Amino acid sequence: MDRYLTSQTKRDLSKKMVFLGGPRQVGKTTIAKSISKDPKGYLNWDIAEHREKILKREIPSSEVLILDEIHKYRSWRNYLKGLFDLSSRERKIPVTGSARLDLYRFGGDSLQGRYHYLRLHPLSVAELNINCRKDMMALLELGGFPEPFLGGSQVEAKRWSREYRTRLIREDVASLERIQDLGNLELLMLRLPELVGSPLSLNALREDLQISHKTLASWVAVLERMYAIFRLSPIGAPKIRAVKKEQKHYHFDWSLVPDMSRRFENMTASHFLKWVHFEQDTKGRELELFYFRDIDGREVDFVITEDRRPSMLIECKWADDEVSKSLRYLKNKFPAAEAWQIHAVGNKDYKTPEGIRVTQALELFKGLV
Repeated sequence: MDRYLTSQTKRDLSKKMVFLGGPRQVGKTTIAKSISKDPKGYLNWDIAEHREKILKREIPSSEVLILDEIHKYRSWRNYLKGLFDLSSRERKIPVTGSARLDLYRFGGDSLQGRYHYLRLHPLSVAELNINCRKDMMALLELGGFPEPFLGGSQVEAKRWSREYRTRLIREDVASLERIQDLGNLELLMLRLPELVGSPLSLNALREDLQISHKTLASWVAVLERMYAIFRLSPIGAPKIRAVKKEQKHYHFDWSLVPDMSRRFENMTASHFLKWVHFEQDTKGRELELFYFRDIDGREVDFVITEDRRPSMLIECKWADDEVSKSLRYLKNKFPAAEAWQIHAVGNKDYKTPEGIRVTQALELFKGLV
């Protein structure tokens, strides 16, 4: 199956390098290999034989040169700059990596103007063309990574998630970050899924793990750079009396979250982040994803802004429920913004007098990407 970024990757490669970032095992290499039919044009930094070829500059003469995980090489930016400047007209260069390729620079020359950066996300309702609640619930249970979802087994999906966490920490983190205490980092990874949906208190976690606040903050940032988690900030503007509280965090693998209502919130966050990143990366739109909370205790799960103005407001409920008073308040503040209250297992479908659409999540998810 062609992924949602395949055609965009092909178009962008006709002009520049393409950096394809995203969580490990989300399908980046599959996209790159689908563009190239020559297996000799694939070099992976994690494979010793390939690493030797990269370092010796024994580059295959293929039309498409795929460089996988090369950001683990400290001089990778200078290397790519030289490679692109010498052969940009002769070959297409997709670069894939399971870390924030825009952040792992390690100094060196700028690659400004030489690449497009695309972020690949797990499978979603729209990408899978899901049209019934049963299939959406399967996606909620198994997660959106291709291997566990397409396998269709909850047991195998749990085994996959466990192995995935271990490889992420023992291979990716160990090769890119200077962290000695990998055991406590793994404990943090086990603890975080229970805390989804609430502002993340680093102080409480610090006491649990018996580590310093500075160390914990750096570890959470590492997990974000590795595409294990993502964080949302509270939207802040004087007119809505926002509070500067801790960020919320969510997991790219939402199947890790044990509580089903919080898992549904995590899946919703993932669907909207995927759409926001797609619109940013492919169309250049000034979109951002936040949550809302003010000093009066009002809270709305997600707020999407465009050009710094709220354009969409989303509240998640597990089942049928009364329309959120906080959502009504925010809709009143920003009447031009779309407002949705979605549910996972409820049956209600209507629009309130002020324009809030109450419906099942499937209806909203189908219109994303």
